Amino acid sequence: MATNLVSPKKVASITERVWQSVYGNSSSSSSGSGSNHQRRCSYESDDDEYEEYDGVGTVQLMQMGSERTKNVLILMSDTGGGHRASAEAIRDAFSIEFGDEYRIIVKDVWKEYTGWPLNDMERSYKFMVKHVQLWKVAFHSTSPRWIHSCYLAAIAAYYTKEVEAGLMEYKPDIIISVHPLMQHIPLWVLKWQGLQKKVVFVTVITDLNSCHPKWFHPGVNRCYCPSNEVAKRALYDGLEESQVRVFGLPIWPSFAGAVLSKDDLRKELEMDTDLPAVLLMGGGEGVGPVKETAKALGESLYDKDQEKPIGQLIVICGRNKGLASTLESKEWKIPVKVRGFETQMEKWMGACDCIITKAGPGTIAEALITGLPIVLNDYIPGQEKGNVPYVVDNGAGVFTRSSSETARIVAEWFSTKTDELKRMSENALKLAQPKAVFDIVKDIHELALQRGPLANIPYVLTSSFTSLI
Repeated sequence: MATNLVSPKKVASITERVWQSVYGNSSSSSSGSGSNHQRRCSYESDDDEYEEYDGVGTVQLMQMGSERTKNVLILMSDTGGGHRASAEAIRDAFSIEFGDEYRIIVKDVWKEYTGWPLNDMERSYKFMVKHVQLWKVAFHSTSPRWIHSCYLAAIAAYYTKEVEAGLMEYKPDIIISVHPLMQHIPLWVLKWQGLQKKVVFVTVITDLNSCHPKWFHPGVNRCYCPSNEVAKRALYDGLEESQVRVFGLPIWPSFAGAVLSKDDLRKELEMDTDLPAVLLMGGGEGVGPVKETAKALGESLYDKDQEKPIGQLIVICGRNKGLASTLESKEWKIPVKVRGFETQMEKWMGACDCIITKAGPGTIAEALITGLPIVLNDYIPGQEKGNVPYVVDNGAGVFTRSSSETARIVAEWFSTKTDELKRMSENALKLAQPKAVFDIVKDIHELALQRGPLANIPYVLTSSFTSLI
């Protein structure tokens, strides 16, 4: 239920004061700086629809009141594979659902338009995750609002103009953030450009349970939460109920489509059609105790008394060619398939009976959709820690960091505890939200329609702050 509240007049925040120190008073003007910034905000495109003539935006003027392809800018960062995967899943869902009605651009604006440290976040993140205690400290120390507000204000002081140039290059009708650092500065840009009523801005949270407070910004039109737990945090951090929707985590549309039977998939993938199968994953980089766990499974899934296997193993090594080479050279007593980086995970998951993985939200969501009981063998402190109780407390899997314990659990699921395996599979399917990505893009489409004729007003006719300086 939405409630109308009369809010008191707000005092300028730290970030707003920093903004004013960067840009000065919006009523002042300077023709010299204006021409330079206009050049930086211009763009080139092979699509005539986006060309400008004589700096006036003739094409946009001609399209006023008429239907035109709307620009959707998805802001992401390669700090963990989940952000890009969610961005590309949303892109594909828009294409499937609305065809050419939307032009989708997926961009890491920080990397392309700013300097250090924003343009180096990917490498910094990988370093800290490798030295996991560093990431734990960074995650929790920046959680208090006053700390990350100061941090973001400092970033704004240096890079807001560059981010503005990056955003305005694509003249978006809709901006979708799938990263916790992609809300604040873009929303400030829209505010000072006078574009808040023209551009739809939404956040799609890609953490299943525990997430950083930077995800939540009261200025968004919509905040899409993957679970009720995240939605409660959004409301606690100041968002209104009308801004929050719980649809699930956006994953590849192929997972929501028709899935072949397990037998058919195993034949297609040249697997043993009679033995139960376990899928062992090390993420896109093939990290974690994959080699040790594979070796332990090779022993536990072989019945020494009857001298025959009781299960088969599929190992996804990602981009880790060294790991793949090591596993392929090993002599196995059970059927084993070693794969590199895969783009059709829905087939491999559909062909298996359980999965072993770290607590990445995307992999968990995909496993739930395919009804796979999950053995979680690790997690990144901070955003992934809460994914463990999300799976375990809902009866969809177990957690252990021990490779031998993992192998024992899977062997029991395939022999003496098949009922437990079946029950966990049913619980996984209860948690699954296969249509989440389509629900999200449909809701964004409805938000865009609510803008009415205002959405078709060309950028050159909006109250652009850039034109004033």
